[in-house]
Amino acid sequence: MVIKTVATNRKAYHNYHIEDSVEAGIVLTGTEIKSIRAGRVSLGDAYVRPEVGELWLLNAHIARYEAGSYLSHEPTRPRKLLLHRKQIDSLTSKVAEKGLTLVPLKLYIKDNIAKVEVALAKGKKLYDKRESITRRETEREIERTIKKQKFHRR
Repeated sequence: MVIKTVATNRKAYHNYHIEDSVEAGIVLTGTEIKSIRAGRVSLGDAYVRPEVGELWLLNAHIARYEAGSYLSHEPTRPRKLLLHRKQIDSLTSKVAEKGLTLVPLKLYIKDNIAKVEVALAKGKKLYDKRESITRRETEREIERTIKKQKFHRR
């Protein structure tokens, strides 16, 4: 089983508390999968919306394939996600009840099939974002001082 991560949504980890994630397939056209294999994907503004018993990936940017004809795909078109009915029902009910959001975390190729990791997420408040930034900066500072101490001991 070979897994190649093509794109990750770093904004999602900054803007949301990630609760639960699930793997989903995507309905793609031929030129889209070729662009994905070339790594020309952005999930920065992407989100997942439930509509009429289906899940749709919106605002995911898959660049046009250069070698494709004029009939190439639209870069930000809505793409249907493939999940089992029970998974779709449980995700849509959690989104409706608890006010959670569905966010794509990463897009990867698993055994030559494109997959998306979709997560239930709860939006962070501004003070939560500040707290995580300060925590990250203090961890970096600690790492720097440890490296300096190891270097000076030699």
